[in-house]
Amino acid sequence: MPRARSPLSSSLTSSLTSVLPSVLPSFSDLRSMTRAPRRDLLCGLTVAVVALPLALGFGVSSGLGAAAGLTTAIVAGALAALCGGSARQVSGPTGAMTVVLVPIVHHYGAGGVLTVGLLAGVLLLGLAFAHAGAAMAYVPAPVIAGFTIGIACVIALQQVPNALGVPLPPGEQVVVIAARAAREFGAVPHWPALLLAGGCAVLMLAGARWKPAVPFSLAAVATATLTAEALHLPVARLGTVPATLPTPSLAFFDVSRVPSLLAPAAAVAALAALESLLSASVADGMRPGERHNPSKELFGQGIANLAAPLFGGVPATGAIARTAVNVRTGAASRLAALTHAVVLAGIVAVAAPWVARIPLPALAGVLLATAIRMVDSEAVRAMARATHGDALVLALTATATLALDLVRAVLLGLGVSVLLALRAAVRGTRLTPAASDELPGTGSPTVTYRFDGPLLFAAAHRFREGLSQVNGVATVDLRLSGVTAMDATGALALKDAVDTLHDRGIEVHLTEVAPAHRRTLESLGVLPAPTPAPDTGVVPSAAGAPAP
Repeated sequence: MPRARSPLSSSLTSSLTSVLPSVLPSFSDLRSMTRAPRRDLLCGLTVAVVALPLALGFGVSSGLGAAAGLTTAIVAGALAALCGGSARQVSGPTGAMTVVLVPIVHHYGAGGVLTVGLLAGVLLLGLAFAHAGAAMAYVPAPVIAGFTIGIACVIALQQVPNALGVPLPPGEQVVVIAARAAREFGAVPHWPALLLAGGCAVLMLAGARWKPAVPFSLAAVATATLTAEALHLPVARLGTVPATLPTPSLAFFDVSRVPSLLAPAAAVAALAALESLLSASVADGMRPGERHNPSKELFGQGIANLAAPLFGGVPATGAIARTAVNVRTGAASRLAALTHAVVLAGIVAVAAPWVARIPLPALAGVLLATAIRMVDSEAVRAMARATHGDALVLALTATATLALDLVRAVLLGLGVSVLLALRAAVRGTRLTPAASDELPGTGSPTVTYRFDGPLLFAAAHRFREGLSQVNGVATVDLRLSGVTAMDATGALALKDAVDTLHDRGIEVHLTEVAPAHRRTLESLGVLPAPTPAPDTGVVPSAAGAPAP
């Protein structure tokens, strides 16, 4: 007889059956690649031209080398394009991720980074199955802006040693490393490196203002390489780049190191999710009517980050700059992003010896220009002028990104945003007298109060103090129709205030209670719980007493 499945096994199977269709690529996703193949192929070629120097540069900046950056752009770029939730997202190595990877390389070596990428892929799949991508909608704009400014500063500082042509100084903080590199350059100037880096940066920035659609990054790198070769400039070169992808391997994986790498993996997964969903949202905004699927996008990034380390690649995310180029050039489907990965593989296979001769200062110049272009100065100024709170959150997030790390910076920004929102909510609560009268036949004075706003923990003390100061009346009618939200702390504060008034001989009636709030008040004993007694037509509306 077949053995019956356990309830737990049945539950897991049922959960997977219901969740998998929402994250796996659908037939319509793949069929969309046939809508405008010629246009998508041209877009993919353009994006590959833009992505090549960035992939090389970010690979070098991460500490694993240019080959790791190219591998990531090819492997992760192809898989995220096929399995992701945005039709126009382009994935690969990014500056934000290199900021996180540098200290991991320093502490755990290349094998540690590959293991972190693998673990981050698993965590991203978990986030996809939990549909955690919807939380991106709740990240405030000043946090994202501050996060972007901080990343741009870190990327620029990371390029200082290569741009100045000095060996990488020791240290972990990018500010310290950049300062030491500047001192070393001051002692022994290396002008060819500085001129190449500055020339590439100026050419990219000027070209972007003149012809935004033209990929000046590749032109800048090609010009710098030809100049260095023709003049035999004494500058560091990229070095050997493999013409093919390495054989996939798990030789780097050491189970004993997993516990110590879980925290860095969580940071990498959080950053990959945040940056990828942000990039997909940017793509949606550039093409009105298009909407990405957050759960599918996290699933695609999870698959990409599971595979990239097997080939020696670094963790990947959605890349805002490359995605923007893809959308602007008119990409119609995910075929464009897939083509970008295939073209990169072809370039490496054909031109590996020439790629190896690229000067490192040229790549540093490209990344310096990229960091400058990351910041939307007009949007930042508008946010800084909006409110003092927005300016504070933006500045704190940017500073924390530079001084601490990206994940803690975002958490700090979110925490301050929540505190400011609560402060605004507290200021928006009002307890105001609505009417004053006498109870019929008693001559006892009664007063009616109306509460407006959220009755939450942040406003509880203010509400309790305001109601407890009522004097000179026999009855208080508290109308709660203006309560927009209520939590347990607010309900208990209400109960405490009602009890205090009862102890002073003042009768309290709670009226106009919304059904959703009535349940909270009943569960905490502020209102009497409903009884199975026959309906007498009288609705209990006071704490312990029926409404008159």
